[in-house]
Amino acid sequence: MNMSRVHLPGLIRTLLLAVTLALVAGCTGGDSDLKEWVKQELAKKGAGIPPLPVLKTFETFEYKDQDRRDPFAPSLEEQQQAQASAGSGPQPDKHPKEPLESYPLDSLKMVGTIGTGASMEGLVKDPDSVIHRVHLHNYLGQSSGKITAIAEDHIDLVELIPNGTGGWMERQASVALGEK
Repeated sequence: MNMSRVHLPGLIRTLLLAVTLALVAGCTGGDSDLKEWVKQELAKKGAGIPPLPVLKTFETFEYKDQDRRDPFAPSLEEQQQAQASAGSGPQPDKHPKEPLESYPLDSLKMVGTIGTGASMEGLVKDPDSVIHRVHLHNYLGQSSGKITAIAEDHIDLVELIPNGTGGWMERQASVALGEK
């Protein structure tokens, strides 16, 4: 039995050497056909590139006539309305900035309430995961949002946003209790 064990590793070694030599012999067939194909491809003439389109030039016009209004400037009526509305309507009050006014309103989450009735406080989590207590008349968000009501499932507030003519207008908003 020892004899068959001695010849088996030698047989495997011989077969492995034969397979390796066959593989190496297959790789040395030459690359003349590849060189011939590359030579043919380089000899082919490429397609022409279409010419660039001609750019049209436009004549510029400058409004020099003092009697005519610049069409891109607001009309006299619009200017007067803007001046009139700038002083009227709601105005942002001058209060010291509160911590929750440095975050956009949609990044704040209501997480609960403390207390009942008129003494109810809201719990609001900021994007840094810090929870703040808020009361009536505190401010939330970057649009001067003043809290008008606190309920168990939401906080109501009024924001002041620009109206586009130099004045301000009020917008109702709320922060709802987040899902658990």
